[in-house]
Amino acid sequence: MARVNNLVATHRRRRGVIAQAKGYFNGRRNLLRTARDAVWRAGAFSFAHRRRRPGDFRRLWIIRINAACRDHGLSYSKFIHGLSELDIQIDRKILAELAVHDPGAFTALAEKVSAAL
Repeated sequence: MARVNNLVATHRRRRGVIAQAKGYFNGRRNLLRTARDAVWRAGAFSFAHRRRRPGDFRRLWIIRINAACRDHGLSYSKFIHGLSELDIQIDRKILAELAVHDPGAFTALAEKVSAAL
């Protein structure tokens, strides 16, 4: 029986791996084994960090809100507690946007919270 090479599929698969490794450094973009390892590892990091991204953004929003609160003589925890006492339901993403892009609105919120506390 004749030996089957299946060269077309093999070449296409290898070309796909090399294409995914475009932009990598040295042998990581040229050598098949190294490129395959690099692509696999990059995919694993990409998967894991997609799960981390929401937490990263939440931390960023909290840092921004805290910085804006400190300008008004409040701590982050007291500010959030005051918002819950006043039954103001604004999520941290919007609060961070207000703190950065609309300081006047954030000042109004901070004054309400200060008065309530």
